[in-house]
Amino acid sequence: MTGTLVLAGTPIGDIADAPPRLTAELAGADVIAAEDTRRLRRLTQALDVQPSGRVVSYFEGNETARTPELVEALVGGARVLLVTDAGMPSVSDPGYRLVAAAVEKDIKVTAVPGPSAVLTALALSGLPVDRFCFEGFLPRKAGERLSRLRENEHERRTLVYFEAPHRLDDTLAAMAEVFGAERRAAVCRELTKTYEEVKRGPLGELAAWAAEGVRGEITVVVEGAPVTVESLDAEELVRRVRVREEAGERRKEAIAAVAADAGLPKREVFDAVVASKNATRPNP
Repeated sequence: MTGTLVLAGTPIGDIADAPPRLTAELAGADVIAAEDTRRLRRLTQALDVQPSGRVVSYFEGNETARTPELVEALVGGARVLLVTDAGMPSVSDPGYRLVAAAVEKDIKVTAVPGPSAVLTALALSGLPVDRFCFEGFLPRKAGERLSRLRENEHERRTLVYFEAPHRLDDTLAAMAEVFGAERRAAVCRELTKTYEEVKRGPLGELAAWAAEGVRGEITVVVEGAPVTVESLDAEELVRRVRVREEAGERRKEAIAAVAADAGLPKREVFDAVVASKNATRPNP
């Protein structure tokens, strides 16, 4: 029988947040793949647990080379525990390659749910949480960063980003430029740690605040783009519905989607489609 790959969430700050199952998995795993073995040692000491299995490093620099070795252990029946420095593996951390390789071999993959900076920041931000998207780290180069932000300029879902403290001021300034200085946001710093701070306000104000220097682990949450009513004539509304229908959507769904995108009542789009259909019918 093949083994099991276990993705284990680790505390993002407060060690007391460690999931109860984490201790048992650390003690019983045949192999522990850790992003940083030194941090793993501090974690096990804090939890007063002694791993019985083999410990190997698994980080960005050796992820590609070490994945086959871990898959081989899994195929041989081992229980492999994957932990990163903080939070859930594969969320802007090593893990995706190993999960994909395990799935390809039909190996069971499970998880020990744990703390997440993404969800914690989102919940604390005070911004809408019903729909959101996680964008990870933005590019370091200014031009590439602006380009990526412009891709999200009209995104209506709440946006979540990770950022390094020494780049935060430039990133917030770029966000203010692309999204608008008045777009609401929250900078979540040192979550669950002693100096936890959530700074909320318009992007322009947050950029000025960050210019003075900010320390710690940073997660930025930005309000989605506001719904605006587009100035579209009936012909354009009908064209957009037709494009969606040709792509395979049912007419009812296409009308609803076009109305939502344009910020218009569905009835207005429906009437435009009906009028267009009647106009193209031959006279009796």
